[in-house]
Amino acid sequence: MDWSHILTLAFLGNVLAASLRLATPLIFAALGETFAERSGVFNLGVEGIMLLCGLVGFAGAYATHNLWAGVLASALAGALLGLLYAFFTVTLRADQIVAGFALLLMSTGGAIYFNRLIFPSRGGTQPQIEAFPVIPVPFLRDIPVIGQILFNHTLLTYLMLVGVLVSAVILYRTRFGLRVSAVGEYPQAADSVGVSVVFIRYACVVIGAALAGVAGGYFSLVDLGFYADTMVGGRGFIALALVVFGQWNPVLVLLGGLLFGAVEAIQQRFQILGSTIPPQFMIMMPYLLTIVVLLLGRKRRAPSALTVPYARE
Repeated sequence: MDWSHILTLAFLGNVLAASLRLATPLIFAALGETFAERSGVFNLGVEGIMLLCGLVGFAGAYATHNLWAGVLASALAGALLGLLYAFFTVTLRADQIVAGFALLLMSTGGAIYFNRLIFPSRGGTQPQIEAFPVIPVPFLRDIPVIGQILFNHTLLTYLMLVGVLVSAVILYRTRFGLRVSAVGEYPQAADSVGVSVVFIRYACVVIGAALAGVAGGYFSLVDLGFYADTMVGGRGFIALALVVFGQWNPVLVLLGGLLFGAVEAIQQRFQILGSTIPPQFMIMMPYLLTIVVLLLGRKRRAPSALTVPYARE
């Protein structure tokens, strides 16, 4: 491998730009899970939600010939799955780990089944759509290096960056955000002053699942232009680790997502440049980082009421 290609500003710019692109679905899903976990609900089914909503989004865009209809379909499908999950974990107070695992299996199996039902194989070919195009930001795109990194992406990546800012403002600067934190830390105290624990948890779980749905739609509507059963590839679990890495803070989640994206971008480029490192090891890198993050995250303090059902006395 020629290291002279790596030790250049252009290579660094390409890696950082790819990091932001690859991190987009991770950050969407992790932002949503941040809302859910800060309210006290852990959703293990994020991976399945992403896969099923990726199919729904692709089917919506394919049927309407409108990519934004596909994004909306992904978000709505995610919200409905979140509503179902909230019913079991908040209303029925089912064990969140068991319910999340059931949602994961149901969504993953449902995605595979409905894909075969809606798009039966025709000689091995898969229906395709024209994916979201890259839209450079005028003038800003021309800034050396920075323009390539930040201002040469699809609209969904720009929307993700706005979403990080909006999420931070909501969680730290609004009454709703304060209530979310109160419900996730001391639900009994929040309930005693008139905060509806059930409403807050329902709202956060639905928001979280809707954003996970958008993350799933990103793969089929931006990355691929078609649906594949393997397109999520464990990134839902990486998003769960990213929430811990980011300490349930949207801004830190963004930074963590960029780190995960950089690891994946580097392994892709090393393979293209003909690295002597075995490709199987390079592909493992993002998942090895996930394990390291989870091990380090044991010392981070999660919301006190996370995974604890609330029953009004």
